[in-house]
Amino acid sequence: MKYDVAIIGAGPGGYVAAIRAGQTGLKTVLIEKESIGGMCLNWGCIPTKALLESAKRFSQVKEADKFGIGGIDKKKLFFDWSAALKRADRITRKLTKGVEFLLTKNGVEIIKGDAVIESPKSVSAGNRLLEAENIIIATGSRSSPLPESIPPDKRLEIYDLLKLKDLSKNIAVYGQGPNAAEIAQIAALAGSEVSLFVPDEKLLPGAEGFLSDFVVKQLNKDGVKIFFNAKISGYKEGSIVIGGEKIKADYIVNANLRDAVLPESKIKLDIENGFLKVDEYMRTNEQTVFAAGDVNGISNLAHAASAQGLHITNFINGAKEPMDHSRYPMNIYTYPEMAQIGLTERQLKEMGIEYKVSEFPLSANAKAIIEDEIEGRIRLLSETKYGEVLGVQIIAPHATDMIAEAAVLMSMEGTVFDLANVIHAHPTVSEVFLEAGLAGVDKPIHI
Repeated sequence: MKYDVAIIGAGPGGYVAAIRAGQTGLKTVLIEKESIGGMCLNWGCIPTKALLESAKRFSQVKEADKFGIGGIDKKKLFFDWSAALKRADRITRKLTKGVEFLLTKNGVEIIKGDAVIESPKSVSAGNRLLEAENIIIATGSRSSPLPESIPPDKRLEIYDLLKLKDLSKNIAVYGQGPNAAEIAQIAALAGSEVSLFVPDEKLLPGAEGFLSDFVVKQLNKDGVKIFFNAKISGYKEGSIVIGGEKIKADYIVNANLRDAVLPESKIKLDIENGFLKVDEYMRTNEQTVFAAGDVNGISNLAHAASAQGLHITNFINGAKEPMDHSRYPMNIYTYPEMAQIGLTERQLKEMGIEYKVSEFPLSANAKAIIEDEIEGRIRLLSETKYGEVLGVQIIAPHATDMIAEAAVLMSMEGTVFDLANVIHAHPTVSEVFLEAGLAGVDKPIHI
């Protein structure tokens, strides 16, 4: 059977590329050995955010009396881990069915099984040889292994965590990045005693310093014990041994940084730091073989994978534009949420760009005060000559949604002057953008 596109992996990079390919009339086959939606939809982004939402609500109910709500006996409150898991599973199944429907609707053939790249224009899967003018590898990534000092029966991958009938009283998380912070906070807000072991000195590599500092402060406030540069020497009598100290932990959840999942290939594909090396068009060293998402090591964000999948499909259809990787939002779904886009202060300094920092706190925003969500702020980084906004960071209840305004502004090479002229509805938390824009021009109004 001959195809225009053969896609290996049905995560956010693969299934989005497949749907778009089908929409544009390309004969497309999608190969997946596990579940449609990949890690993100089935075990990562979606179920963990659903659990985090349940944990947030539980935390908020405890403070309902602030809003004039009485009759809640805090002594009887408890977090129902099993019920929260069932809700997360319902959401996952609904979204998975939706993706499967869209694939079928757009004429994408789905093959369940392992794929082997036989040549630059052929793939074998399901005891079939598939000829394809183009191959897209979207096989994703997995967490790097936990230290060998941790016994196998005490290790939990994220899909193991989602199978637990009850959340342990004492639980540890090992790793760094948004996933580690989010999992630690879920468990802490749900009532567990949580220890977070970070293998080096940074919890959020790549994030602006003040974001990383804030999440550490917030996790500490939630009761999470954080150990930086953690060197686990063993596990003994229900405790992790680190530096002579014993930390109680029934299980250790693996939230480590990720390694590429590489498909079996009979052709040589260039690898760099364990990931498939791609050019500005997302092509590997074989011009008909592309790589989207975690497997290429550019970003492990789901929306980045989807953007790359779309870009590759557009490229196959003749849009020969290079991929711009500079404007992927980084979202951290902690409580409160955090997000950033564009350049950080460290990067601006390294590039020798003169810049201005414009800030505005949520504590001076009317809607944030109404919602009793005043922990946070917005920061704009703009170059001093024209005022173009080069980076934005937000800490706010809906920062992961709000960052889209910054993405639009920066995609149009917008300035602080442009932002200061955009009318924002009142009262809204998004008014912090207006105030930060005014701070970039001269002075904010409400501070």
